[in-house]
Order: sequence, then structure tokens, then C-alpha cells
Amino acid sequence: MTAVELEDVDKRFGEVHALDGIDLTIADGEFVSLIGPSGCGKSTLLRIIADLEQAGGGTVLVAGKSPQRARVDQEYGIAFQAAGLLEWRTVAENVELPLQVHGMGKAQRRARAAELLELVGLADFAASRPGQLSGGMQQRVAIARALAPSPRLLLMDEPFGALDEMTRERMQAELLRLARETGAAVLFVTHSIPEAAVLSDRVVVMSPRPGRITEVIGGCRPGGAVGDIDDVRESTAFFEAITAVRESLRKAHGS
Repeated sequence: MTAVELEDVDKRFGEVHALDGIDLTIADGEFVSLIGPSGCGKSTLLRIIADLEQAGGGTVLVAGKSPQRARVDQEYGIAFQAAGLLEWRTVAENVELPLQVHGMGKAQRRARAAELLELVGLADFAASRPGQLSGGMQQRVAIARALAPSPRLLLMDEPFGALDEMTRERMQAELLRLARETGAAVLFVTHSIPEAAVLSDRVVVMSPRPGRITEVIGGCRPGGAVGDIDDVRESTAFFEAITAVRESLRKAHGS
């Protein structure tokens, strides 16, 4: 089964050619990162998959459905760089929000929110307000909210970009654990070469505008316990993957 299928996807904003001929398939449970220079269309591609933008041409399928149908059926969850939590709602109520929007009963919503807050290690903060949490904790709430409908796919647009390095590394390990435990596929937009290398099954390198896929490189996603991610960061394979992605980006720039 495939979480995402893209064939010859094109996108223009007036005279600006944003994406050209994008072909990509993401399998269920696979972790794929998109990396490329600013303005290459990474976020635009993610937004097309999420039904926040319309493709200008080509085929886009999410869980075998149109993006609009997949959105209605809650086939994906989405998290951005800003956690986007509602300050007037508690942490638990923020996690419940997508379930409330789709009409789930209060008891079921509360049970699901409690389950997810336990999963991300924030059960003790269910009654807190977002402003009482650190940046990393807020992102964990945002990820829990994205996971609330039990989606087949997580769409993540630089979710750790505003975090300090140590918090970012902890969140990377947390995300890998959550992806394993839920079985969700992940499409992850990042500007960080090491982040793409350590998290991904595959790293998709994109060219400057118009964004094209220039190369797909194997990443270093650890297959064992979550603690292995620290060992991977010190492994030869990790540094080889970083070098391969960096060289691919240079070729894409023509340098």
C-alpha cells in the first residue's frame, strides 16, 4: 500500500514556475524527507498533498484518494514549524480539536487525547495552557494533535526549525519512536542535511525553482531501539549520507 503517489506534478503561481514534473511514491510506514534550497517548492509540494494548494497538473493520490477526499477522511495529520496551539484551550483540548471538528463524542475525544498525551510524555500537562509549556513541549502537543485521527500519513513542514539543537535532537528521537509505534508514513520538509540523513529511509533532493527531484538518497533511519539514533549520529553511514546529500545539492545548484 502507498501513502502518497505523485506523478508529473506541476505548479505555477502566475509567471512563477514552482514545481515541474514531480514523480514520487511514499510507502505506508516510510519516512521520507524533502530537502533543497529555499524557494524550491518543498512546502508547496507538501501543501498540495495536504489539499491546501491545488496542483496545476499531474496526479496526486493520498492513501489512494484525491487530496480533498483524504483530508475529509482524515488520512493525514499535519504539523508546521509553529505549533499553532490555541491558547484559550488546554493542552488536552488542543489535541482533541481535529476530533471535535469531525464530530467525535466528548468521551471518545478525551480518551484519545489522554492516550496520545501519554504517548508523547505529556500526560501530566493535560490541563495546562500552551503558554505554560516550553517550545519543545508545544511541538509534542502539535504532533499529538496531528496523530489524533490515527492518520496513515504525517506531513511535517520544518517542525523543529525553531528549536535549540539539543531540543531538536530529542524531538527527532521522539518523532522516530512515534512513527514506529503508530506505523504512520512521514513526509518531512527540512533545510538540515544531518536531520534529513538521520531520520529518513530516503532523502529526496530538489533543485532550485522550478523544483524538480534531482536525486533520491538512502538515509540512516535506525531500525532498532530509539536510543540507536545517538549511535547513528556517530556512525560512518551517517557521515556518508550527509556527504551524499550535500554533493547532490551542489550538483542541483550547478556548482
